[in-house]
Amino acid sequence: MTTQGELDSVLHSLDYAKKVYQLDTTELRNRLQGMNFSTFEANQHGLFYSLNRIAMDQPNWTYLAAHLYLNELYEKAATSRNYKSTLKYGNFHELIEELTNKGIYSNDIVNSYSKDEIFELEKVIDPTKDHLFTYIGLFLLADRYLARDYERNIYELPQERFMIIAMTLMQHENRDVRIEFVKEAYWALSNLYMTVATPTLSNAGKSFGQLSSCFIDTVEDSLDGIYLNNWDISRLSKDGGGIGVYYGKVRALGSDIKKFKGNSSGVVPWIRLINDTAVSVDQLGQRQGAIAIYLDLFHKDIMNGFLDLKTNNGDERRKAHDIFTGVSVPDLFMKRLEEVDENGRSIGEWHTFCPHEVKQFMGWKDEKGNPLGLEDFYDEEDEKYFTLKYLEAVNHPLLPRKSYRAMDVMARIMIAQLETGTPYMFYRDAVNRQNPNKHLLGKGRTAIFCSNLCTEIAQNMSVTTITKEYVDDEGNIVIIRKPGDFVVCNLSSINLPRAVQENVLKRLIRIQVRMLDNVIDLNTISVKQADITNKKFRAVGLGTFGWHHLLALKGIYWESEEAVQLADVLYENIAYYAIQSSMELAKEKGAYPKFKGSDWETGAYFTRRKYTSERWNRLKEHVSQNGLRNGWLMAVAPNSSTAKIGGSTDGIDPIYAVEYAEEKKNFKFKVTAPDINHRTYEFYRKARHEVDQIWSIRQNAARQRHIDQGISFNLYVRHDIKAKDLLQLHLEAWRQGLKTTYYVRSTSQAEIEECELCHS
Repeated sequence: MTTQGELDSVLHSLDYAKKVYQLDTTELRNRLQGMNFSTFEANQHGLFYSLNRIAMDQPNWTYLAAHLYLNELYEKAATSRNYKSTLKYGNFHELIEELTNKGIYSNDIVNSYSKDEIFELEKVIDPTKDHLFTYIGLFLLADRYLARDYERNIYELPQERFMIIAMTLMQHENRDVRIEFVKEAYWALSNLYMTVATPTLSNAGKSFGQLSSCFIDTVEDSLDGIYLNNWDISRLSKDGGGIGVYYGKVRALGSDIKKFKGNSSGVVPWIRLINDTAVSVDQLGQRQGAIAIYLDLFHKDIMNGFLDLKTNNGDERRKAHDIFTGVSVPDLFMKRLEEVDENGRSIGEWHTFCPHEVKQFMGWKDEKGNPLGLEDFYDEEDEKYFTLKYLEAVNHPLLPRKSYRAMDVMARIMIAQLETGTPYMFYRDAVNRQNPNKHLLGKGRTAIFCSNLCTEIAQNMSVTTITKEYVDDEGNIVIIRKPGDFVVCNLSSINLPRAVQENVLKRLIRIQVRMLDNVIDLNTISVKQADITNKKFRAVGLGTFGWHHLLALKGIYWESEEAVQLADVLYENIAYYAIQSSMELAKEKGAYPKFKGSDWETGAYFTRRKYTSERWNRLKEHVSQNGLRNGWLMAVAPNSSTAKIGGSTDGIDPIYAVEYAEEKKNFKFKVTAPDINHRTYEFYRKARHEVDQIWSIRQNAARQRHIDQGISFNLYVRHDIKAKDLLQLHLEAWRQGLKTTYYVRSTSQAEIEECELCHS
């Protein structure tokens, strides 16, 4: 049992909690009475769970639990670093030296910053900012991201992690202003106004891992292309990257190989090979690889195994349960779904083709004489490039195809979604129409074939090919590869409730875009074509989390026109500040290499989005004159883990429930909606699966107008939803101009193991 002295000591150490959160001393004493602090270490999770009971009438216990956990972190760090725990934080310079000598930190920090600079930055570290964490946020940060030695002893503390990230990302800035940029980045991080992506949060300043979240590759239709892709994604997966792969160019089942008919095994066996890679090559020992495969709806294998890859019925030899799937959907397919007869029965016909056979029979060529397939065209609003090519293929008398009712294809998609959550939907025409860098190909030519693992990235893609293999004079085998555009996602997200409520968006986004831009130059990507693409377009993905939290604080119902209007106004402001910040960086450091001729330079980007106000017209002129530092700027990632670190709600999603258990492989905590009280409860009351998804789609359409890439947007439905109702949700998402939809999450699904790399 706890002695009176021990109890009084704990109560004294929690004095700030009683004052700040009005926790009653008698109640606190009753809660702590009987807890055995002499066995605290063995029972830490039991104690924290007890204090973190977080019933709706006592939500602030999470801060008390966080404070107790902080005390333990302080003690453990002090033991590892040999200083008195009463100091809370030890000598920052000694921490850097010790972890550098141990090989945990890279040499970059000690080589870039002088002792005097480190001492100056140590004075900026503010331990009181640790009190902003909820218990689950602090636990996740400590468990997954704070630096430890090879025996898992804790060394770093939260504010030191934030300072190391700031120092790492600003290390190459001009020395005259660098320290001020570090301080500004630390201000943004320590106040929880923003979070960086999981790989940056974990790996910045360390001697291992890279800083980007996701990568997207395009597979060439050849044995070399398929195995090169597997090699590349295995290396990226090893370094902690999530992968998106476009398989739409690979020939279908039954196609010819070297003119021998019927020999191709199609895409399914190759996807199974990728599935084995995902399982075999884990991400830094923490989790298995995370890979999403996309295929076009006009690919002949779409109904020949692809849509059933993750389902539990059918031939297990044609399954790939450990990857994720996505379908690339043309507008024409959605229009065919709308075709009905006089009885309301769907009559739209849909034809699928082998991409290899399309190139053989149709003879379409680009300006360099390279063969083109259906996947290489998309529809503009007024010029139907894809539709015309598709109809040409349909009308070719010799071109093999498989034909279905469009509704039968969609039914298979929806059945798979209700069982597995996937495939994701990628609306290829909307994506390519709004692509600011489509100038690099001819009119109507597809530059973006698919998205990433979490459906928020949309950047130019192309295949990498082997052009030559020879033995040099020294007997070395030299393989020359022509690099394609291998997409890289560099992510960071705004904590909306904190940043908006405290009116810091303009200041925050300016430093946040600089931090993201610096990730591009600092990153060590093992796949060189990805590194080349990263610097060619300098793409970043500024996102947000805490949308439902913000609505509750503002007293706005989810299912309301007011929420739609807020999404429109807020994300327009975020877009404005992001573009302005990138323009200022271009003025300082130069525009991205492919800026010339882009929609950014011509002003078409602003015209398409109807940005006609005086401030937008001024910014359009400044962008045209000074350039833009980053070819793409905005993308809203899922933000689950780091949203919890920020003490808010996931991404743009409604809350799971007002009160629920958050469970991962090494913890289960009961949590409540953030800032819940008698005022906000009413606006949290409807949980995810109770919200009318049409309102969610309308909100997302409002914000999508202002986001140059995509949004990780889930549909939440009941398990017994009627097929026609789910169909209407998909049709509405397409009609509203959404670029992608992420999971379809039904109430009957087990918790989906999703990628955490984009949860920035």
